Amino acid sequence: MRFLLGTLPVFLVSLLLLTGCGEEEESTTPRDIPFRADGVLEFVDADGQRLEAIAIEIADTDSARQRGLMDRRSLPERGGMLFIFDDADERSFWMRNTPLALDIIFVGADSQVVNIHRRTRPLADERYESEGPAQYVVEVRAGFTARYDIDEDTHIRWRRRDN
Repeated sequence: MRFLLGTLPVFLVSLLLLTGCGEEEESTTPRDIPFRADGVLEFVDADGQRLEAIAIEIADTDSARQRGLMDRRSLPERGGMLFIFDDADERSFWMRNTPLALDIIFVGADSQVVNIHRRTRPLADERYESEGPAQYVVEVRAGFTARYDIDEDTHIRWRRRDN
């Protein structure tokens, strides 16, 4: 009995500490990542006429490009992410940890669309690749490219938001 009474306080304190750690971990896990408008991107046809414009988050660092739209449960209708790379090269993206279906648009150094993967499968390990060198990649909600007639004749123009 004395052993039980001596270990009971230690057990209760340990239980409280473990419970507190679990709650703290739970509260720091993001429930959803809010969209951050870093700039504006326009899709233009071969004649330079604007097809549509979107607000963009810009991913121009290794960590931002690796994170991309992972764990995002929402994206504005006219919102997207622009991935900027230092040079044009073959690119490959996947949807692991991305719960949204997306259109992935690969864009060359000349700002012309190289190819588009429409309605990608969420949370999949399937790789979506460029069909030529791409310096930029734009991700938008699935169906966006069909709705606004974005195709391989389309170019992009973008600018950062003035702070």
